[in-house]
Amino acid sequence: MQTDTDRIRALNDELRQHLLGGGAVIATGIAELGAEAVKRLVKTIAVFDDFCPANDPHEEHDFGVFDFEGTPVAFKIDYYDKSLTFHSPNPADPSVTERIITIMRADEY
Repeated sequence: MQTDTDRIRALNDELRQHLLGGGAVIATGIAELGAEAVKRLVKTIAVFDDFCPANDPHEEHDFGVFDFEGTPVAFKIDYYDKSLTFHSPNPADPSVTERIITIMRADEY
């Protein structure tokens, strides 16, 4: 039996690994790295697996911080309603949730 946490984690992994099931935003500091670096960074986030109780206390795979070519980078997945106006009423239900992954330099967080 799959729990809500299992479903949220799977949906977050789908977005993080394949950019499916939501949208993506990059902060100015990431855009300034250039298109080729952004492509490499997206691939790095796709294979990120350093989730632990310190950075993933809810086991949802919705946040990570790591060094990317000398730049500390963070990603964060947030859950909105379909209108992108309010928080999602149920992040485990993709029919009422729009996931957005934001990629930023750690100092932009």
